[in-house]
Amino acid sequence: MKKRALAVALGLATAAPLLGGCGLLGGPDLVIYNAQHEELMTEIVPLFEEQTGLDVELRNGKDLELANQLVAEGEDSPADVFLTENSPAMSIVDNAGLFTGVSEDALAPIPEQYVPSSQNWTGILARSTVVMFNTDQATAADMPASILEFAEPEWKDRISFSPTGADFQAIVSAVLESEGEEATAAWLEGLAENGLELENNLVVMQSVDAGEVEAGIAYHYYWYRDQQESGTDSDSSELYFIGDQDPGAFVSISGAGVLASSEQQENAQRFVEFLTSTEGQQAMADSYALEYPLNPEATLDPAVKPFDELEPPEIDPATLNGPKVTELMTEAGLL
Repeated sequence: MKKRALAVALGLATAAPLLGGCGLLGGPDLVIYNAQHEELMTEIVPLFEEQTGLDVELRNGKDLELANQLVAEGEDSPADVFLTENSPAMSIVDNAGLFTGVSEDALAPIPEQYVPSSQNWTGILARSTVVMFNTDQATAADMPASILEFAEPEWKDRISFSPTGADFQAIVSAVLESEGEEATAAWLEGLAENGLELENNLVVMQSVDAGEVEAGIAYHYYWYRDQQESGTDSDSSELYFIGDQDPGAFVSISGAGVLASSEQQENAQRFVEFLTSTEGQQAMADSYALEYPLNPEATLDPAVKPFDELEPPEIDPATLNGPKVTELMTEAGLL
């Protein structure tokens, strides 16, 4: 794996004089529609630019916003590559037939379960669903064995979550795929009755830390980042990882795909190859993000729960149904 990654890196460097200069007429060489964290990609993209001599333009937005924009633009889109935080937005673009297949070099470093069956895009990073709980009010033993239990009456006014965020909606998509439409609708109704609905995962963490609620549903990296920085919003809380392949152990993947309409196919594929290479994956693992790299050759800070200790459900990312999630959440009064 290491020899192969080195070869990819050398290939990028050797190709730089040939690939650079595509933007001599005034435009960028690559346009990336980026729904991943802007701060992360602002750190990673210059590494690719330095290797290749290419000029990359990031156009930042949110998962579903950019996915729907790509569908509206169709073959006229200026985008060459699409990046997301969560995979349901990738499925929207894939189902519209707007991706081309990702190269074998990009797919090879990523474990099969984090590549959709279509192979039209690939996972690049992962985040684990977690329950944050207030340590003055509860222990890990008080947390449920399944995320579905948060819909039960005993959790009324004890749980917080952020229904409008793409993160929570991705978790709902895992519940839908694992449990079916009827069970998901019932779960959402119970959460709507029980939960404190907040604007984002940071506020969810703050609500738990302040003792406004006993527990909150979010992704792992919010808590680890705060611990690394100051602990201001996490010192009175800990993380509980649901296991046993429950949908509450869902691992959501960030995706990268090349648009079929791109006139820069080779350069676009090289960018995705860089993101999945050991070098690109390690750079993302070493960043502020604290998301899990998917290339096994890259390692994350040992303070974060090891990726191989997670027990997520086995879900084909291509099957996650964002539009149906939106419909169900709207019916439950959460959107």
